[in-house]
Amino acid sequence: MSPLIKVRDVVTRFGDKLVHDGVSIDIKEGEVYGILGGSGSGKSTLMREIIMLQDFHGGSIEVMGKQIKNISYADSMELKKNWAMLFQFGALYSSLNVIENVSIPLVEYTKLPAQMIEQIALSKLKMSGLKEEATYLFPSELSGGMKKRVALARALAMEPKIIFLDEPTSGLDPVSAENFDRLIRELASLLKLTVVMVTHDLHTIEHVLDKFCIIHEKKILFEGTREEALASENYVVREFLKV
Repeated sequence: MSPLIKVRDVVTRFGDKLVHDGVSIDIKEGEVYGILGGSGSGKSTLMREIIMLQDFHGGSIEVMGKQIKNISYADSMELKKNWAMLFQFGALYSSLNVIENVSIPLVEYTKLPAQMIEQIALSKLKMSGLKEEATYLFPSELSGGMKKRVALARALAMEPKIIFLDEPTSGLDPVSAENFDRLIRELASLLKLTVVMVTHDLHTIEHVLDKFCIIHEKKILFEGTREEALASENYVVREFLKV
């Protein structure tokens, strides 16, 4: 089966600084896939390139059969309807309450009546495990874990095929992080989602990811399962797993 996301020989530069030097990965439909790497390795940059938030300078990226380099505006907008992004700190609008935040994509991209939008938003909040009494709170009244769940509900609002997550458990206490990991795994299975995440969380790597890559010194050092990584004799690969 052809990969849902195919990255081939991608080169990325910021001025004179080379960030990626021939990066290639494959992400299959239905996988929960992790992008790992040290600080400054370009893992978040690679994700932004895949979702067309940032240009790359060489190679190719194909998403759902479409080459995104030089893609037309109309085709890019059509392709973007298939995915959603959950940013590291949720990126909620502070002036809107929870249900208003979740409703934003539905208001912006559909012509559904207000009552139906509200019902869809409520169902996504329930799916994300947010308690009903939080529905009309504002972001300033939410804990870090609650903000992540609201952001996840918003990401699910348009029923995407792919969800991109940037450090989804960053800033959460261990219990909240494990609960969020479990939620991601359950939703991926229930909704048949492809999930792509930047992470360094050991619990996530062990319990959530089907496969991951490690970016090291501008290249892909490793791509495979955790079991394959554990069998590796490369000390850098093993260092990422703390073994």
